[in-house]
Amino acid sequence: MSTAVVGVETQARAAREAARTLHSASDEARRAALAAMAAAIRSQAAAILDANGRDLASLRDRPAAFRDRLTLTPAGVEQLARALEEIAALPDPVGAVVDARVRPNGMDVRRVRVPIGVVAMIYESRPNVTVDAAGLCLRAGNAVILRGGAESRHSDEALGTAIAAGLRAAGLPEAAVTLLARRDYDAIRDLVRLDGLVDLVIPRGGPPLIRLVTEHARVPVLKHDRGVTHVFVDRDADLEMAVRVIVNAKTNRPSTCNALEKALIDAPAAPRVIPPLVAALRAAGVEVRGDAETRRWAPDVTPAADDDWDAEYLDLILAIRVVDGLDAAVQHIRRHGTGLADAIVTRDRGRADRFVREVDSAAVLVNASTRLVDGGEFGLGAEVGISTNRLHARGPMGLEDLTTTKWIVWGSGQTRA
Repeated sequence: MSTAVVGVETQARAAREAARTLHSASDEARRAALAAMAAAIRSQAAAILDANGRDLASLRDRPAAFRDRLTLTPAGVEQLARALEEIAALPDPVGAVVDARVRPNGMDVRRVRVPIGVVAMIYESRPNVTVDAAGLCLRAGNAVILRGGAESRHSDEALGTAIAAGLRAAGLPEAAVTLLARRDYDAIRDLVRLDGLVDLVIPRGGPPLIRLVTEHARVPVLKHDRGVTHVFVDRDADLEMAVRVIVNAKTNRPSTCNALEKALIDAPAAPRVIPPLVAALRAAGVEVRGDAETRRWAPDVTPAADDDWDAEYLDLILAIRVVDGLDAAVQHIRRHGTGLADAIVTRDRGRADRFVREVDSAAVLVNASTRLVDGGEFGLGAEVGISTNRLHARGPMGLEDLTTTKWIVWGSGQTRA
């Protein structure tokens, strides 16, 4: 075995030992560790901001939306600390009874939540994910190995130093939360092959990252894939509501996966919806691209190319297409969507019900912005991301989704006939 592989495996073995400690750690101990991590982030805020500044200095030529995902401010660092305190305040998922029954033979059967074990979280350049993932995994009793993007290396290392200080102060093993020591893609390949040491891999990012992990993993993978999201404006939609929902979904943090990428306009609504919608989007700084029918009602819109319908811009760009009714909207979403989040704006309950039933995405909304697809907005507390998988967890992934279950049976001498 190569020295490089041993290095990753050694780190995973240390995480496995830490996971065994966390498995039996009390709720109070895990809460105390999160509080200590928050205090360490506050005390090391200057070093964290300095590290973040070094990352940003090397990215002056990158798009504004990309830099926005990476940027930390004093208020942002404080929010990271508060996020850990908010996670600590969430109800403990470990030990929660999911199902309980007494069998006719008197046997007491229960299914309870327990930690998954060792989680590998692989994501792109978002320092907030470093803290959220660390906090959520620890709160659920898991050890976690974190691997952020190369562009946030200094920020992640500074945050990792603070997290380690918090774990030491709380008396929990530092290996409970670690950054993958090697940053190259070979290290990711080595990590996701460690069946028996790593229990779950969560990749969160663009297609190349997801493909790298899924092609090489020998452990379960829970994908947090890209978001090509849609809002369909039905023919009888309230105009003001439609404009408000679309502008919010596009402009409220356009760099996030639940930001809107495509607006589909029912053909009968196009004359009254498209002109004010395009005007509102432009006033908000959005570049609008449209098909031929969209440009009939807004002639100066940039023509949309074929690849626009599959693009995840993560920027202030929106593509608009006019479609012939609900059936055409659903077909477009099935062909071009990624199954993360899609919405309809309508006053017709029947068409809303059909949209909800026929659009098979992790989250389907009626008369609401796709930006609301979030663990905090859904009442889950913080989230580790938005899963596009169909098994185990789908949609915003909170604390409960970072646990599995085991059966506990209490008997009094029962045997099987």
